Amino acid sequence: MIELPIYTKSQLALRNGQDKPQIWVAYKGDIYDVTESRLWRNGKHYEHWAGQDLTDELPDAPHTETVFEKFVKVGRLSPA
Repeated sequence: MIELPIYTKSQLALRNGQDKPQIWVAYKGDIYDVTESRLWRNGKHYEHWAGQDLTDELPDAPHTETVFEKFVKVGRLSPA
């Protein structure tokens, strides 16, 4: 099993599609690269912004957590 790098919330926040070219989001401690998704262009997906932990926002979404299965897991979110 490959050990994924750990990123802080500050490092995740930079991958918002504005400050750096990567567009990442976190869910349940995992960080996913959504850069190639047409639904995340410019770092925004409906009322959600990239570079954030979306764990608490998923219950309001019209989809389940299985949506993350189509994206590459690039790291883990630091609990601190």
